[in-house]
Parts: sequence; structure tokens; C-alpha cells
Amino acid sequence: MSANILTVDDSASIRMTTKIALTNAGYQVTEAVDGLDGLNKAKSASFDLIVTDLNMPNMNGLAMIEALRKSPAHTGIPIIFLTTESDADIKSRAKAAGATGWITKPFDSEQLVKIARKVLGR
Repeated sequence: MSANILTVDDSASIRMTTKIALTNAGYQVTEAVDGLDGLNKAKSASFDLIVTDLNMPNMNGLAMIEALRKSPAHTGIPIIFLTTESDADIKSRAKAAGATGWITKPFDSEQLVKIARKVLGR
């Protein structure tokens, strides 16, 4: 059974790159354009993994993760940050908020798929 993955990024090119990489690996991908859109989509459907950017308009990735982790339905879903940030303070805030992993942009499609497989166990 293929996993459902929600990707949240305000960059259309990043959304396209992640979607291509993940669908080629056999996953179903739903896209969101910012944290608010991501939060609404995560609440209206079931996802096995969420891949999110940090810096976005309307709601950033950190605020989205914090909001999702308050919902019992979303406490166990792995969330991976895909961001240009490599700041240790932001990484620790992301971990505290409930992020599972971290990929720094620019990223390698194979690296993304490898991490997805690892956290999903498939």
C-alpha cells in the first residue's frame, strides 16, 4: 500500500521537485502552498508523512507543526522539515515542536526518498 504524503512549500518549483521524487518512489502526494493551507489539508485528510518548508507566508512551518501536534490525530505523524535554514537554534525549536527530521535545501531527490522510506518504514 502506498503512503500518503503532504508537502507544504510556498515555492512552486520545490513542490514540483518533491512531488516528482515522491510519486516516482510510489507515494501519493498532496500539495499545500503555505502552513495554513497545510494545516487545513492535514486536518481534512489522512497522511502518513508531512514534508514542510519553514519560511512561508500566512503560517510558517514551525507554527503549523505546533498546531498539528496539539491535535491527538496528528501526534504520531512524522514531519520532515525541508528548508534553507541550518541554524541550530531553529533546529532545536523544530525538534521541540515535534519535527521528526530535517533536510537542508538545496536537497537531493534520492535523499528525500531515502528519508521518507526510513520514517515510513516502506
